Amino acid sequence: MTSAFENLCGPGKPLKAEPPDAAEFAGLLRTGKRRLDDARQEVLSIESRFDVAYGAAHAFCLAALRWHGYRPSHRFIVFQLLPNTLGLGPEVWRVLAKCHDMRNLLEYEGEVHVDDRILRDLLTATEAVMAKVIALPAI
Repeated sequence: MTSAFENLCGPGKPLKAEPPDAAEFAGLLRTGKRRLDDARQEVLSIESRFDVAYGAAHAFCLAALRWHGYRPSHRFIVFQLLPNTLGLGPEVWRVLAKCHDMRNLLEYEGEVHVDDRILRDLLTATEAVMAKVIALPAI
């Protein structure tokens, strides 16, 4: 039986098999932690906090995918594969998917309404992802 990862590999598909790299994994974990720390700084604007929290979530999700030996060609796939990479359910990946859409609006159209609730939800989801990534065995 093929895995979800193998089904998404091949020409024109969003994943490429690539052996995990311990240094890359450590770097993604380090940058995710730094960004998450920055996102908790209430002196920053809510939009900046959202942006760095999203960056932290993406770094942790990418680290999990790389740990499994795959590299994405699209940003969003790292969130879609959370059930497969870290066993996380819809209470986490739906928040991250919504934040991905919001990030795109902010990045490409310059307009999005970030409120305290979505930032809190993003921080909670990111912390859940971080906890699972930290618990992965060494590469």
